[in-house]
Parts: sequence; structure tokens; C-alpha cells
Amino acid sequence: MRDFNYYAPTEVAFGEHSEEQVARLVKKYGGTKVLVHYGGKSAVRSGLLDKICNLLREGGIDYVTLGGVVPNPRLSLAKEGIALCLKEKVDFILAIGGGSVIDSAKCIAYGVCYDGDVWDFYLGKAEPKQMLPVASVLTIPAAGSEMSEASVITNEDGDVKLGYSNDMSRPKFAIMNPRRTMTLPPYQTAAGVTDMMMHTMERYFTKDDDMDLTTDLAEATLRNIKNAVFAVLKNPEDYRYRAQIMWGGSIMHNGLTGCGISDDWATHQLEHELSGMFDVTHGAGLAAIWPSWARYVMHENMSRFVRFAVNVMDVPNDFTDPKGTALKGIEAMERFYHAIGMPINIKELIGKDISDEEIQEMTRKCSRDYTATCGCLKVLKAEDMEAIYKMARG
Repeated sequence: MRDFNYYAPTEVAFGEHSEEQVARLVKKYGGTKVLVHYGGKSAVRSGLLDKICNLLREGGIDYVTLGGVVPNPRLSLAKEGIALCLKEKVDFILAIGGGSVIDSAKCIAYGVCYDGDVWDFYLGKAEPKQMLPVASVLTIPAAGSEMSEASVITNEDGDVKLGYSNDMSRPKFAIMNPRRTMTLPPYQTAAGVTDMMMHTMERYFTKDDDMDLTTDLAEATLRNIKNAVFAVLKNPEDYRYRAQIMWGGSIMHNGLTGCGISDDWATHQLEHELSGMFDVTHGAGLAAIWPSWARYVMHENMSRFVRFAVNVMDVPNDFTDPKGTALKGIEAMERFYHAIGMPINIKELIGKDISDEEIQEMTRKCSRDYTATCGCLKVLKAEDMEAIYKMARG
């Protein structure tokens, strides 16, 4: 069991009327001039953007707006937001949307308080000393950014997608109304569930087997969300199961399911190069990579993959054949991905064969020009990354 610090300071306002608290919460955390940051048509079409802005106005809070965030959020828009905040003397950033909007808001919040290029943080060249406070009105449960310390940004110059984590970026509050997720298309719902489950799976597959409570919590959240997604795909307006998914996305990435154990994150890092190159949906990219990663590394802790197969995927335990049970668990996960409309390899993801040259380029970027490794269960060198990409090509 590893020593750990658990830090989850985000205040959560959850439920059908949670949005009504937005002005009070902004004031509570010191906001007087707010950047309302959002994506595109959905926030406008649903009326949520107008509602939030009206509530801020009624609460006596000044604001400016910046839309245009896209999946795999772009550095260029974040820099536009930094300039706007400096011009308007913004002191608080409120993201309306999912992980892409929240990640973009975090990037802006870093950059406003930094004299250099905010990309320095994502490159590991600098560490922030301060940032503007960030909060969110969540509409897409997936990334867990509403309670996490992480953000991921894509730099269009070279199609490089990098993540940066710092506890100071954990949002001050998160407003979560499950009704706001009922209009999500099935594909987006499924990709979101895949992403949130992977946040716990990246922690679950570890060499640390002695933190039983954390492992039990992880398995319970995975089972719960796996079951809930079928309910909402069948009935998109099922409030009970939409609520399970929305809360699950936060729990699965606020650190709780990783307390006392090491975490891996290799699947995420491998996928970042996929979405950086092909601009695919992050959750779908994770589904395309994970089965190959799992087969490549499972020998590092076979018992963990057996436990996952039995306790999460309902595979009968063949005590005479641990490897067979583990493989059946991976196969069951592949069937689950297909059942919810997710791919299980790169060809299914992008709709075409991936070339050796493209695999080599992703490997180069993932390994930072062959200088870096990734992963913890098995530390992946560049040759391992290339092998997994080739296994996953389909």
C-alpha cells in the first residue's frame, strides 16, 4: 500500500435545480468579473448559456463570453481567451460544457497569470505560481475535469496533444444537472462513459494489490456505470441512470479510485497521439487502444486482470487457467465496447487502414522523440508503443 494525499476541494451542486446557485457560488469563491466559456451551438440552442448569463446578471456579476471550444480543445482559442481576460480584467472563469471546455478554461486560467507562453506548462518547461479560479456547469459527463487536476490541450502547430496536471486547477465548484445530459447523442454518451471508465481503469491496473477498499470502490463504480449506460441508451430521458453516469464521471477522476495505489495512464498517452493526428473522439480512441494495451501488458499482473474479468465483466473464474480467464475479461470488454457503439481497434475508429509511417509518427510523438517512456504497470519504451499501435491497427 502506498502513502497518499487525497485532495478533492471542488464543491458539487448536484440536481435538477443546481444551476440556480451559480451566482451565489461565483461570489463565494471571489468572482466579480467572469469569463463565461463554452463550446458551440448546444449551449446556445438549449438555452443554458442564456440562463446562466441571466442568473449572473441578476446576481450583480459582470461577465464576458467566449465560445468556440471544439473537441480536443485548441491552444489558439485558449490564447484568445487569455487576451480577452487580460483586456476585460476578468478574475473568474466559468466553463459551460464538458471536458473540452473545462480544459480550455484551465489553460486560459493558467495563461492569464503567466508572462510567458502558456504552452510552457504542457511542455514541462515551467510550473505555474498562480492561476485564476475556474468552475464549471457540466453538460457532458466524461472527462472528469470538473473535479480533477488535469487538462489536455491540442497545439495545432504540429497536431501535438499534451496534458498537464496541477492541483491548483481543480475547479472551485461544479454544477451538475443530469437533465442537461438527456439530449446527448448515443455516440457521445457511449464515448463519455468509455472515457470515465478508463479514468478508473488506468488506476485499477497496477502492481499494488493491497489497498482492498480502493479496489472495491473502483470495481463498484465500473459495474455501476457499465450497467447505467445500457439504461440511458435505451431511454435517454432516464433521470436515475443519467445521474449515476454524471456523478460517476466525477468520482472516477477526482482521485478517489486511485488512493494508495500507483496509476498507469499509458492508454491515455497512446490515445492522445491518435486524437492529435486524426481528431477523433477521445473516448472512442481509448476503446480502440485499450484491448491491445491490455493483451500486451497483462502478464505484468495477471491476477489483476483475472479480478477485473470476474468482478467487473462477470466472467466465470477458471482457477486452472488464469491467463484464459484474463483474456476472456478483455474479450468481454471488447463485446461491451461494441454493444455501446465503440470501436475496438484503430481501423474501426478512423474507417481506414493506418500506415506504418503514421504509426511511426505517433510513436515518435508519444515517446517525445524517443526520449520518454509511459505507463507504470509496464513501463513502455518507444518499441513497446509501436508494438501496441500495430496490435491495435485492426
